[in-house]
Amino acid sequence: MDNAITWTNWAGTAECQPHSFLYPTSEEEIQEIIKDAVRNNKKVRVAGKGHSFTKLIETNSILISLDKWSGVIEVEGEIVEVRAGTNLKYLGGQLYNLGLAMENLGDIDVQSLAGAFSTGTHGTGIEFGTLSTQLVELTLVNGKGELITCSETQNREIFKAAQISIGAIGVITRMKLRCIPKYKLELINKKADFKECLSKLNQYNQENRNFEFYYFPYTETVQMKIANVTDKNPKKGGIMKYLNDMVLENGIFKLMSEVSRIIPSKSKSISKLVALFVGESKKNTWSHEVYATTRLVRFTEMEYNIPREHFEKCILEIKQKIEEMQYELHFPIECRFVKADDIWLSPAYQRESAYIAVHMYKGMPFEEYFKDMEDIFKKYDGRPHWGKLHKLNSQELKARYPKWDAFHSVRKQMDPQGLFMNDYLNSIFG
Repeated sequence: MDNAITWTNWAGTAECQPHSFLYPTSEEEIQEIIKDAVRNNKKVRVAGKGHSFTKLIETNSILISLDKWSGVIEVEGEIVEVRAGTNLKYLGGQLYNLGLAMENLGDIDVQSLAGAFSTGTHGTGIEFGTLSTQLVELTLVNGKGELITCSETQNREIFKAAQISIGAIGVITRMKLRCIPKYKLELINKKADFKECLSKLNQYNQENRNFEFYYFPYTETVQMKIANVTDKNPKKGGIMKYLNDMVLENGIFKLMSEVSRIIPSKSKSISKLVALFVGESKKNTWSHEVYATTRLVRFTEMEYNIPREHFEKCILEIKQKIEEMQYELHFPIECRFVKADDIWLSPAYQRESAYIAVHMYKGMPFEEYFKDMEDIFKKYDGRPHWGKLHKLNSQELKARYPKWDAFHSVRKQMDPQGLFMNDYLNSIFG
């Protein structure tokens, strides 16, 4: 092997040894890599920052990183063209310097743009869609080495497939984003009662720009996170915010997680103890510094999108199942809310959505817990997050996505040789 290394994702749930790991610095280099792969009957995958939990990237052939293909290209008013290898954290700072911001973000900002958008990454807030709804235009190199630009008005079918494509139709090279003037957010973290939170769910969603909550298993406690635009002078929360983010959510929680891994029978007690320590904290600063949460504790994750109208029944059934089965579990369950869109492979396609994410600390068995949770999600017409673990096959996925066949038609047009396919994509696409 030349350039042989072992690539591993953040969670340790995927690993491969590509024949070549390449770092192109131009679109021309990317095109040449693709054309060479076609000539030599090689496969190609693109690695972002490894924050997908599936085997989406695994290959023993050619792996491309876009780390050296990053940065802002051009700004036209509030439309910003960016190289696809740019990571979200870097972009946040660059947009701030331009007086701009993304309208919404998820709670992780270390991903590359192409990776985050292609897997359907989302934040929370009923007025906001997945990150991919902020796309105005995409440029990609398809499986024939052609450079294709697409948008709502140019190559529209390719655009609807490419907005969330899990890397199946081409290597995204450039992205035009619809931004907004920069803004400050006040973030409030506070403890609440589970039943009260559910009873006021519509109110919390309607009255706040961004709302989400975490339910702590084996308790009646949730941690609510509420963010709204503010004119207050930036204040990052001081010692209480630091204690909550770095000491409680990372340091102490990691220590407790290790206890759970070594003595699984303590997990239930640890969940109750963590819930007991949940306090209130505030932070107000520029938006890109509010959305992201530091994640030093590693885990495996499954996340499903369900129609918002089914959310309450679904989360109550999850709570009941956990208490019935007594899983060795201490990680909270994350609940977020997202606007409907028209992107073909978006889990939020044509429905107002809720996302529910379940986690297990790295090194602890998760299979039984995730299987049972997935059975509940499927019962409520669930669609999996493309970057998170799931067990759905191609027929099950087809039944959940009205534009499944349309996506495949574009995929075959863009990649007739199956250059971008790997074992994982073959398993879900059939």
